[in-house]
Amino acid sequence: MLTGLSAGSICWFEEGITDPLNAPLYKLEGLGMLKGSHCPHYDGESKRRPSYHNLVLNGEAQSGYAADDGAALHFIDEQLHKIVSSRVDAHAYHVQGVRNTVTETQLAAGFLG
Repeated sequence: MLTGLSAGSICWFEEGITDPLNAPLYKLEGLGMLKGSHCPHYDGESKRRPSYHNLVLNGEAQSGYAADDGAALHFIDEQLHKIVSSRVDAHAYHVQGVRNTVTETQLAAGFLG
């Protein structure tokens, strides 16, 4: 079992979106145990969503998953199994670049209550 929050979650993916203090967000290489990219803190930092969209749209980052603060992605055998949430309003998303646009699909999360 592997776990992690924030940088500890992006490290398992091929790519992750991170931010140095007071600087633009950028893509970094991960360990590649999970395909695609990952962006944590999707609702917790105002720069996250637009920066991730731009990186995917421009081909600088692969399509992948975003998670709001309090949402967790559960993978089994490299496949997304479920999403759990410690907040009622925390969600996860699949973010994909398609024909010069970005699509963002909200994924159902189970509230842990």
